Amino acid sequence: MPVTLPEPLPFEQDIHELEERLAQLEATASGPDGLEAIRQMKRELLTLKRERYAQLKPWETILIARHRQRPQFLDYVDMIFDEFVELHGDRAFGDDRAIRTGFARLDGQKIMLIGQQKGKTLAERQQCYYGCAHPEGYRKALNKMKLAAKFHLPVICLIDTPGAFPGIGAEERGQAQWIATSILEMTRLPTPIICVVIGEGGSGGALGIGVGDRVAMMQYAYYSVISPEGCAGILWRVANDDTKARAAEALKLTAQDLLRLQVIDHIIPEPLGGAHRDPREAATALKAALKRYLRELLPLSVESLLQQRYEKYRRMGIFTQAPVHD
Repeated sequence: MPVTLPEPLPFEQDIHELEERLAQLEATASGPDGLEAIRQMKRELLTLKRERYAQLKPWETILIARHRQRPQFLDYVDMIFDEFVELHGDRAFGDDRAIRTGFARLDGQKIMLIGQQKGKTLAERQQCYYGCAHPEGYRKALNKMKLAAKFHLPVICLIDTPGAFPGIGAEERGQAQWIATSILEMTRLPTPIICVVIGEGGSGGALGIGVGDRVAMMQYAYYSVISPEGCAGILWRVANDDTKARAAEALKLTAQDLLRLQVIDHIIPEPLGGAHRDPREAATALKAALKRYLRELLPLSVESLLQQRYEKYRRMGIFTQAPVHD
């Protein structure tokens, strides 16, 4: 049976070529010499991958986060959670398919699950607006969070969006207002909230469901106030390969940068090369992290939970102050 390799990214061409050679060798080699050649090539491939992915540039990390075969919200629902029952609609305008919500179980623990879905086929992406939610999506998510608080259920938010939908209709229906309202209400929601950026964490579209007691990122995800393309367009009036890479470097949007700046709490490891190379392994790591966060948060009283959440966001940021001279 032929091995299906993931679509290579621009910086992975030599890795892809070596993987193809290895697959051909495994299909044709026999005897002790053939087995030794396979072992040698596997060692060579592993060394190359470790060196390459240990030195990723920010723009290369973004390419991994956007990989077409990267697991999305519904993939993790299938691999991690049980008894997912989707809840639809915002009770005002419609059912935004970019944000999915519903009850689920995580190893027996009842939770409210909220996540952003991009879609995989063209039809799914158009239905989901490529993961870019409208105001009714944030209104739906907030309604379901309040429902979770009513029944004392923890909330888990899986973030994967390039940003909120930028259309005229979304603006007319109060896009900015509903993102701001969602952020405000999440700061004081009387139940544990866990947020994980599983792919793209773009701008207010991510922040709208991104306020939590624990905020984590998958290893090759990114989280930023603006996309590198948007930043490059503003600063240099053109978004080409050079300006996008410069913007990605300046924005400090990788998991390692944000952990150092104390914007996030943890980095969840991915398989070497990204979650798309082994979705099951990525799901196992994500599940273990979610269970650990729940063990830490569920014993807390509501008062302690809200106080710790307040202190967490008050501590966030690094400031310098010039000395005052008389």
